[in-house]
Amino acid sequence: MTIKLGVLISGSGTNLQAIIDAIAVGTLDASVELVISSKPDAFGLKRAEQAGIPTMALSREVYEDPIAADEIIAGELRRAGCDYVVMAGYMRMVHEPVLLAFEDRVVNIHPALLPSFKGAHGIADAFHAGVKVTGVTVHFANAAYDEGPIIAQRAVDILPDDTLDTLEERIHEVEHVLYPQTLQLLAEGRVRLVINESGRKITAISPS
Repeated sequence: MTIKLGVLISGSGTNLQAIIDAIAVGTLDASVELVISSKPDAFGLKRAEQAGIPTMALSREVYEDPIAADEIIAGELRRAGCDYVVMAGYMRMVHEPVLLAFEDRVVNIHPALLPSFKGAHGIADAFHAGVKVTGVTVHFANAAYDEGPIIAQRAVDILPDDTLDTLEERIHEVEHVLYPQTLQLLAEGRVRLVINESGRKITAISPS
């Protein structure tokens, strides 16, 4: 099944590019229907335009009312016919208008092994904490920041000679592989949400 994606970005769009590339080589059964940026000058918009993908950018003034901004975003994503919303370096929370319009279909990537090192500085926080292993998490987004049900994780060792820059580079390399692979699980219908004994939503991955 080919799934239709709406991608939210804020910056350079390297994860967006990884998704575009995976679609182009046939390892991801998806299409990107719309890219929305929280910054009008984000380089990721150029990546989308070069791939022939429609784009939209919201100004800082629009985000002064985050709920109104998300109502605009949800409306545009619905209009584009998106099945899933993919947060790819989107540096803002999503709120009820998006979460309800795409219930259990908003996906985010985080540069740490959640639940550890939540927030906007996951790589630096893990590095400065002196842990030996960090990684990448792909999860469903919900109303709690970086707390949605986890779909996939991949560990990354922090090497003795790592700097913050080298660790960041290796984390991003893993992101660019793991994100398209995880989206392919969604395209294959292998990801479902179940309720555990504590009443919390968790993911279940069906075998291929």
